[in-house]
Amino acid sequence: MSQQKSKKTLINWDLVSVNPNDKNWDWKDLFCFWGVNIQSVIGFSLIASLYLIYELNSFIVLFGTILGSLLVYIFSNWIGKPSQKFGLPFIVLLRSSLGVRGAKYFGLLRGLVGIFMFGIQTYFLSKAFGYLIRIIIFSTQPSLLDHDILLTFFLGLNIIDWSSIVIGIFLQTFLFSVGMIFNKKLIQFSAMAVYLGMILFFFSVLLNDVKFTVDVFVKSIDYKNFIEFENLGPLTTVAGTIFAYFSIIILSYGDFSRYVKNEKELKKGNLSLILNLIIFSFFALFIVVGVDAFLDKNPENLSRILTNPTDIIGSLNNLLITNLVLIFIIIASASTNLIANFIPSQYILVNLAPSSLSLKSSSFIIAVIGFLIGVFWLTFLSQIGILSFVDTFGAFFGPIFGIMISDYYFIKKGNLVNKDIYSLESSGVYYYSGGWHLRGVYSLILGFIFSASTIWNSNLMFLQSYSWILGAFIAGFVYFLLAKK
Repeated sequence: MSQQKSKKTLINWDLVSVNPNDKNWDWKDLFCFWGVNIQSVIGFSLIASLYLIYELNSFIVLFGTILGSLLVYIFSNWIGKPSQKFGLPFIVLLRSSLGVRGAKYFGLLRGLVGIFMFGIQTYFLSKAFGYLIRIIIFSTQPSLLDHDILLTFFLGLNIIDWSSIVIGIFLQTFLFSVGMIFNKKLIQFSAMAVYLGMILFFFSVLLNDVKFTVDVFVKSIDYKNFIEFENLGPLTTVAGTIFAYFSIIILSYGDFSRYVKNEKELKKGNLSLILNLIIFSFFALFIVVGVDAFLDKNPENLSRILTNPTDIIGSLNNLLITNLVLIFIIIASASTNLIANFIPSQYILVNLAPSSLSLKSSSFIIAVIGFLIGVFWLTFLSQIGILSFVDTFGAFFGPIFGIMISDYYFIKKGNLVNKDIYSLESSGVYYYSGGWHLRGVYSLILGFIFSASTIWNSNLMFLQSYSWILGAFIAGFVYFLLAKK
């Protein structure tokens, strides 16, 4: 069937409701989905760093992590249900609360952040490729590493670094643009493969000295004085940090929940996030504590804890383990990039020009921009504090979530007019005022002002971990007051 080209329609066959026969995701697929979201270098370092910050009070971090994941569970159920019911991606559902044109331009903010983070993630992914290439060269012809061509740098990158970025961009674009059926298999493979890698990593640490490592790990599990009022602050901070980590994927969760069989499977699958975090936290804690204790040979003073997996494998001085873990790091980084950045950006780009773009063609746009970001990240972009601007864009995400939830559950009462959600006719329900729902826009801006102030106002920075939630509540409440009849 050919795609409609009329200027009066926003229909695109990549954006229309999923065929009920294609809704084949169950809780096991969502277990893999949430697993992939936490199985990144950033996720590992985050969990490990929390244990370090709170002096290895495992119970504070563990319970804070569970509390944060419960918030993610609740919010994911809320935002995932309408997409599961109607089979629509995030950007199409956004038309209901912001209008067909308002959704296009405010939704673009999610796409810009996604593309930018895709480029940054690709840069760090390329570092793992670069390590592998250097190891191969060192193992075969060490003298080549001193060759002039490898000592020549352009934009802070030598030929190995350039090759690594090109390989990273090409492989991701090739794999990610095949389609959602393949992406589902890729997510399943990645989740299981990375857990296998962590098990191997776990045993490589354990087998250095089993009794010594186990003793250190047991001593790090400190439940004494856990139930004290003074621990409430750290507990809520950990919970907020965990929620903030997942907040970017929550907003566009509908891009994936649209493929889930039913609401029961959706809730069961979202609950698996908690299990994933417990499993991942256990491995992360054991590995960082075990490695540091092994290096220091001092279980009473763990002062040099390594939280970055690449630093850890470097410290073990085991070439086989290093190569294996680097491969798993590549798999984990790429799959996280797929879910958090690539797929959401695809849908948003298609929504910008539904008559001319597809998920496949949008992949090449993401690849080109991502490549440029990756290339210029080290020498230029990372030096100008651009992540603050990305965080500012992200301050819209909580308020967008808030108005979507308020609109669907309290204003529209769970009903959508499917044909009008693709219509540019002035008579369409979601056309509002020239394609903009001004009440939604006003609510969004008010929520954004608060969320952004926690980034730029030093007096409000203590609320930054929860700015997403508070911004969502403010925007959602204001929207309810303005939009209710």
